Amino acid sequence: MNDYLDPINSVGMPEQVDSAIALDLLITAKEAVRNYSIALTEAASPEVRTVIRNQMEAAIDYQNEVKELMIQKKWFFPYDVSEQQLLDLKAAQTAIDIAEMKLFPENNNRKGLFPTPPQ
Repeated sequence: MNDYLDPINSVGMPEQVDSAIALDLLITAKEAVRNYSIALTEAASPEVRTVIRNQMEAAIDYQNEVKELMIQKKWFFPYDVSEQQLLDLKAAQTAIDIAEMKLFPENNNRKGLFPTPPQ
């Protein structure tokens, strides 16, 4: 990517952002299930355990919905390790390309750009 301002370089970016958000959502849902399971073992009353169990089951269902969406959109390949590896390598290369972009000008002197206070 030579010119990050060229619109041609933004082709596919919205889908990459969507897939990154979906992956973060999947990870968060899995964390919620784990946290609910820990809380379930700590709960003392049967009523609290019932509430936590219901919340955990809802989180499991939600995690499954997110996973199915990611599989459908081809953002996640849980049953094909080689395909998932290629996708991960492509994502890593994109991150490297973005990190190597020259986003800021060499001259970052801002003298004269701000108004001076009245005398």
